[in-house]
Amino acid sequence: MSSSAKYESGLDKFNRIKPGTNLLFNLIFIILALLCLIPVLVVLSISLSSEDSIRNGGYHLFPTAFSGEAYQYIINQGTMIMKALGVSVLVTGVGTLLGVMLTTSMGYVLSRPNYKLNGLLTWIVFIPMVFNGGLVSSYYINSNLLGLKDTVWALILPLAVSSFNVIICKTFFRSTIPDALIESAEIDGSSQLRIFFSIVLPISLPVLATIGLFLCFAYWNDWFQSMLYIDNQNLYSLQALLNSLMTNIDALAKNASVMGVSYAELVAKMPKESARMAVAIVIVVPVAIAYPFFQKYFISGLTIGAVKG
Repeated sequence: MSSSAKYESGLDKFNRIKPGTNLLFNLIFIILALLCLIPVLVVLSISLSSEDSIRNGGYHLFPTAFSGEAYQYIINQGTMIMKALGVSVLVTGVGTLLGVMLTTSMGYVLSRPNYKLNGLLTWIVFIPMVFNGGLVSSYYINSNLLGLKDTVWALILPLAVSSFNVIICKTFFRSTIPDALIESAEIDGSSQLRIFFSIVLPISLPVLATIGLFLCFAYWNDWFQSMLYIDNQNLYSLQALLNSLMTNIDALAKNASVMGVSYAELVAKMPKESARMAVAIVIVVPVAIAYPFFQKYFISGLTIGAVKG
């Protein structure tokens, strides 16, 4: 046996996990998983409980008095809920596609060592990760200079690109795309756009899925942009609607006259706590269903380039 083989076999003991340690790690991960899962189960339980049981007994992990009143109420308020759902889907779809294209193109440019402005632009991208321009300046630019207030673009453009995502793309492209591959394409006469779309993107599925998942979560869960820039209730997303419910349960009653019932009657019939939790479940379910399909690419995109050897 060669010395290198003996050296590697001698290090094997440091790579092994003892059964007791493995059991401890499994218990820790199970506990962490339960800490993430139990709040979701509590929210689901509240959404399926009657208002009387919530008022009398508080929150429980399992419904003490089962009721589908909250989901029936959401169905009855279909126009408003579906309109908010449509805004969320539109913003998430368009924002994710736009954000992925902008982020990956910036990351690819910064990953090329022969680009003359590489150092300057890298600092321009990095500085916002440390120093933020502030809420007042961003609000002034988006509302006054760009005129985005009360438009759907106010929900899309501010979140489209982040320095963190650009750095991830830069690291991925720099550690994954061989310089020889780019040089050979340039020798064959391919333009940079042709190289990017025909060569780089097809072999970059992990980072595309990772950035897409980051952006999808950010857009789907965002309510802050709506609070800042949206006054028109027709442009409320599901998250903005839920935020209105959490701060003011009368938000759903603003369309009482449109629905042909009195304000008092609507408020009296409204399942307050269970309706809030039902809307939260409606928001969570699509992301929970989509995540397993992206998990493989998500983990690969985060870890690739972190270790070289």
